[in-house]
Amino acid sequence: MVKARVSTAGLVAGRYRLVDVVHRETNRVSYYGEDTETGHPCLLTQIGLPDEPCPDERRRATSRILRTSERMGLLRPGAVATVVDAIEESGSLWIVSGWIDGTPLGELLTQQGTFNYVRAARIGLELLDVLEAAHVAGITHGELSPGQVFVRDEGSVVVTGFGLAGATLAPRVAAPSYASPEQARDERIGPASDLWALGAILYTMVEGRPPYRERDRPEATLKGVDRLPLRAPVRSGPLTQAVQGLLRKDSRERLSRPVVRDAFVRVLNEEPEAPLQVVPRLRGRYVMGPRWSRRAMVVGTALAVVTVAAAVLVVTNQRPDDSESSAAGAAPSPSASAGAPTDPSPTPPPSASPTEEATEPGTPSASPSGTADLPPGYTTYESPDGFSVALPEGWTAVRTTRAADVAYRVTFSADDDPRKLAVTYSERLRPDPVAVWRDDVQPGLEEQGGFERIGDIEATTYRGFKAADMQWLSEKDGTRVRTFGRGFLIEDHRGYSLRWTTPEADWDDPGNREALDVILRTFTVPED
Repeated sequence: MVKARVSTAGLVAGRYRLVDVVHRETNRVSYYGEDTETGHPCLLTQIGLPDEPCPDERRRATSRILRTSERMGLLRPGAVATVVDAIEESGSLWIVSGWIDGTPLGELLTQQGTFNYVRAARIGLELLDVLEAAHVAGITHGELSPGQVFVRDEGSVVVTGFGLAGATLAPRVAAPSYASPEQARDERIGPASDLWALGAILYTMVEGRPPYRERDRPEATLKGVDRLPLRAPVRSGPLTQAVQGLLRKDSRERLSRPVVRDAFVRVLNEEPEAPLQVVPRLRGRYVMGPRWSRRAMVVGTALAVVTVAAAVLVVTNQRPDDSESSAAGAAPSPSASAGAPTDPSPTPPPSASPTEEATEPGTPSASPSGTADLPPGYTTYESPDGFSVALPEGWTAVRTTRAADVAYRVTFSADDDPRKLAVTYSERLRPDPVAVWRDDVQPGLEEQGGFERIGDIEATTYRGFKAADMQWLSEKDGTRVRTFGRGFLIEDHRGYSLRWTTPEADWDDPGNREALDVILRTFTVPED
């Protein structure tokens, strides 16, 4: 993983000053910088190199990048970033391009969540034009992702990253969620891989998350891309067939460029006046200098929020029955979780990990809080984080996971007891608990296998707070388990989820039903 560093003192190649981070991906960081010799702003991309790279290979890589960029600039002037320099320094490959007066598509998606399918078709058509020019010339991008697409204010796009595929002399890992299955298998790639990436970008624009979510390790993400079924798009409207056709696992079965172009044109012809959902740039992100567009220095705050949000995703989406070192239950990437344009937060809601749903007959309802008159066999747990809850005797906090003081999960159980309770808190929540279960939690559960939701996701109230209940079945170590989950908001973007999991065969056991009723009745939130 490239370690991003921003320094106003040190210069790359003794010439380029790093000013601010623009975008991060696995093994790649892009910066806004300044060419100290010309005074012009520039875009610098840092790529980690393998240990002790061969000098000849380094020279070939930099030469290839410059040559490919020059060819693409002639083929699609104004739509492809102009590379002006390529340097190997201190174990990193640095690509220097002229500054692009636009915003990375990944950043727009993080802020907005989703695009309507008309806007997605317009961006998709421009990307297709660039890819078509490249493919006709025998050039494969191989690294296309939202981080390689800049969107100008008027809506046109500029593509970066041509010539980077293979430049690190290592398997492709820069944006694993957008890698094709053949790339996941480290096989030879071609134009079909770029078409897959186009389909993945379309999916992310309309659905608010990539088709295959980021996991804790790039290898795990790539394994999911190769082996897991595609989550059917639900917001892509008339683009649905194009999206699904581009995301066919077998590269020979993917839609051709003419078919995809027809789909885009059809959407734009039928609804040419549909709103573009143009979002103004983040306040303070850009200012106009006397000669050049310059990025303001306040970007760090927004980037810090995004970084924290990504950490929250890991905490709030681990399964309560996973080992502490595992993040197998990690949810979609920030861009994936944003989900709704009404809330730019890239983190999930009060409930974000495998549990269950429902309010069928017999499901315990919230009753007034209190720990008095507890049934025999229960004790009250007082959390150092402020909440309290009554638990069966002998139960302890078996694992606690945290993210930057804005999210945590505490999992409770006892030795030789298959039941578990997970209490999750987050300060990066969306305002609709029902949508969170449906759009953010359930898709991740479906990827794990054995998932079956029970009934509908039901809106409810809990302690006077807006809440939603969900139940489901899943597999754990060969055992069918059932989970009840209740997520609730205590303020606009702060809240909790309670998730109770038992073996399915024991679900109706009176002791289990009593335990869940006691937990819901006694859980109390900290007083501000």
